[in-house]
Amino acid sequence: MQPESAESQALLVPGQSLLLRGLDEQQRFGASLLDTLSPGTVLFLEGELGAGKTSLTQGVARRLGFAGTVSSPTYALMQPYPTPGGQLLHVDAYRVSHPGELYDMGLEDLIAESRLSVIEWGQALYNDYPAAVLLRLEHVLEDENVRRVTRVR
Repeated sequence: MQPESAESQALLVPGQSLLLRGLDEQQRFGASLLDTLSPGTVLFLEGELGAGKTSLTQGVARRLGFAGTVSSPTYALMQPYPTPGGQLLHVDAYRVSHPGELYDMGLEDLIAESRLSVIEWGQALYNDYPAAVLLRLEHVLEDENVRRVTRVR
């Protein structure tokens, strides 16, 4: 399937791709996800380091009214952001050796309390959240500023 250009679609259908040109488009696409994702949705983001997972999450946070800094919670593992639009939960499971670690830290309760839960590197949790949306972000080799986002499920 041929990739779309810009953020012409709020949420892609499974198998569909979109090209995001630069940080602004990555963040606008993230913000646009709130137009179609229902409250309580779990959103998995996969992609190599620097693919734009946290940039997309920054756009979501900004759209929800969070004015602070959003960074990947690599060491904290989970970071809830209280926002006027509802809590945003940001999880980075890269360093997690077993998903039980996240559950022991209250993952289920935090997800239940959140408007949206964004989980990076969450492959070990895919089966626990079969209704979750999964987006893959990739560098486009021809241009270091362009990312391809594909909806996997």
